[in-house]
Amino acid sequence: MRQSRSLLFDLGDIHTLSPVVLNHVTDVFITHTHIDHFMGFDPLLRTSLRRTAPLTLYGPAGIIRNVEGRLRGYSWNLIEGYPLVITVIEYDGRFLRKAVFRAESRFMKQTSRRTVSSGVLLEDPLFTVRAAVLDHGIPCLAFSLEEPFRINIDKDRLLKKKLSLGPWLTELKRKVRQGTPEGSLVIGGKRYPVRTLLDIVRTGRGQKICFATDLGISRTNAERLIALANHADIFYCEAYFMEKNRDLATERFHLTTRECGRIARLAGVRNLYPMHFSPRYHGHEKDLIREVREEFGNNVS
Repeated sequence: MRQSRSLLFDLGDIHTLSPVVLNHVTDVFITHTHIDHFMGFDPLLRTSLRRTAPLTLYGPAGIIRNVEGRLRGYSWNLIEGYPLVITVIEYDGRFLRKAVFRAESRFMKQTSRRTVSSGVLLEDPLFTVRAAVLDHGIPCLAFSLEEPFRINIDKDRLLKKKLSLGPWLTELKRKVRQGTPEGSLVIGGKRYPVRTLLDIVRTGRGQKICFATDLGISRTNAERLIALANHADIFYCEAYFMEKNRDLATERFHLTTRECGRIARLAGVRNLYPMHFSPRYHGHEKDLIREVREEFGNNVS
């Protein structure tokens, strides 16, 4: 995302992401630690060692133990002067637990007291990230990201005021989001009271995005995911097996194409992006998308 944070969902194969991109990542939301969803931790760690900005990872119960295990797998006798701080937060459906690992202390774990949570993992003036605990044979998190509202700039009004584009617009948006339209901003060397600029701002309904992968077919999973994805604008959801392989999907704790479409339809999402297809269907992805569309509707990408 733009502004001061950059979010990454899951840590699978991230070799296509450049070190520059990875160094901008501030928050990583991990569904679970099966290898195809967590194997990117080591390259992210290697890239991040000298970064000064903190890195925060969120995941299901056990993620602190998993991260500690990865860190203990290496020798850290030459990093006391490195600035990296990794915070790991795990959510078990009732509580948040936090651990901090600092390069200066050779990544020795520091823990704090658990706190009660209804599923909110991160609150920022720009957005809120929530999680739901699902069953994949192990606890697995699904995530939603929701903006309180969206801010746009009326370009016509901007031109009528003879104002130029620039970083001041970011500061203006920040003040609007925080409800603090006080003070003034410098634009082109001239100072303008913030209140005289509010007529170029247009606010609208914020966007909601939901991400869910690796969950079994069950009533509990469906109910929790429907509640989390309720009226999402964009819903990324796994459709691992075709409906003809429903028994295998049940055995492996995955969704079928039709279950994916059904959950999205009941959640009232606007656009559905089925993903995480089984490798057994390589070359037949259109067939999976067709089954999803038959259950959900036409807004399938």
